[in-house]
Amino acid sequence: MKVVKRKKIMITVFYDGKCGLCSKEINHYRQIADDNKFNWQDITESTKALERNGVSLAQGLRFLHATDSSGRMHVGVDAFILIWSNLNRWRMLSRLTSLPLVYQSARLLYRWFAAWRFKRLEHCKVAASMESI
Repeated sequence: MKVVKRKKIMITVFYDGKCGLCSKEINHYRQIADDNKFNWQDITESTKALERNGVSLAQGLRFLHATDSSGRMHVGVDAFILIWSNLNRWRMLSRLTSLPLVYQSARLLYRWFAAWRFKRLEHCKVAASMESI
């Protein structure tokens, strides 16, 4: 009898490694995540994987991006929900955030925060200016 090993879900997370807050949060997730479930991509070190998904560096720096095991892109709050739903201690937050009113509020707050953060960080400003050239 042949034993078939199930392939683990691989989620690719594209994050801003130059942002202190972003790195701290991602490092926390890395520590508690199951082995081989996530592929963590610091887009400030390499943009190739991000660009293969049709996302520019500036877009990737502006919002968190993640692809699920089927290759579907999740952006912003949806990326967080994807990550949290695959972390043992965070699953409840993913379910809560997915509720309609909470989801809409979280999307608005995240967009506001992401825009504020993007305007403050020098490497984000550089990426935005290069995109407009």
